[in-house]
Amino acid sequence: MRPVRTLVASITLALTAASVGAAATATAEDHGGHHASRGASYTFAVIGDVPYGADQIAAFPRWIQQINDDPAVQSVVHVGDIKNGSSVCSDEYFQMIRSDFNMFEDPLVYTPGDNEWTDCHRTNNGAYNPLERLAKVRDLFYDHPGRTLGQDTFRVESQARRGFPENVVYSRAGLTFVAANVTGSNNGLQPWSGLGNTEPTPEQRRAVAQRTRADIDALSSAFRTAKQEHSRGVVVMQQADMFDPTYTPTWNDIGAFQSWVQALIDESSRFRGPVYLFDGDSHAYNTDKPLAAGSPWLTTYGVRGSADNLTRVTVDGSSNNNDYLRVTVGGRDEPVLSWERVPYTS
Repeated sequence: MRPVRTLVASITLALTAASVGAAATATAEDHGGHHASRGASYTFAVIGDVPYGADQIAAFPRWIQQINDDPAVQSVVHVGDIKNGSSVCSDEYFQMIRSDFNMFEDPLVYTPGDNEWTDCHRTNNGAYNPLERLAKVRDLFYDHPGRTLGQDTFRVESQARRGFPENVVYSRAGLTFVAANVTGSNNGLQPWSGLGNTEPTPEQRRAVAQRTRADIDALSSAFRTAKQEHSRGVVVMQQADMFDPTYTPTWNDIGAFQSWVQALIDESSRFRGPVYLFDGDSHAYNTDKPLAAGSPWLTTYGVRGSADNLTRVTVDGSSNNNDYLRVTVGGRDEPVLSWERVPYTS
């Protein structure tokens, strides 16, 4: 990996963007922003597992500018993994990515991935305590809980008071959105081998259990909001690909997702509209219905019921990161969501 961009440039960009962002807080979004754009045309971009390695680190600002220049895009979602899995989880790197995030002109919703905290125990990541790294991610990327990132911002319902500022719920264009910290590496339960552990530590188990409860509460809150507001659909955003079609997982790979998968089924099956799950993690674009009746994933997870109305979309990432996903909310007589992969041009 080439050296991180100079600290001076990062600080300059951060201060400039912070100034713009502060001015943007006095926009119309502050007045009923939670319900803004209901029934209107709305488009958002989804990215994930980016930037990975020196070439993508160099290209990332150009890709951000291309998304900024897309006249259709009104907000952006990053579904986690702001670095690859074999590089150091340093404060300096996190600061650089935060400065990059400040370049987004539209509101940015970011949910953490395993590479920036769960997997930081690895020796080549710096042998950090993953929970310490998650605390750093929270301090740096969620320093204004209840608001998105980006130069323009809007309000979100946050679990910051519970210690989970990354878990947010918001409404746009007649849809309800929820971002939850559900990560790869078995939702953070894989042993911290870089620290000499062969089993999850008690501290690790408690943290996974607490975060999963918070995730499920955020999901339930989103569906309550959707019913109260008569939302056309619900959009769930997370990092982990719990239904990776490219390999046969063991329970040690996926067992910690079981209660979250059951919650997705329970909430989705009681909701009359479509549910969309956007994730990253496995790096290759894919769309499917992993929780529909007859899906083998229902047996794999040992869950009850099914959710025929849930569609999962995985975005390109890592070496496949040649595009962003442009997602559009349809009109009343159109599909609730449609999407296309937009190639990066530089």
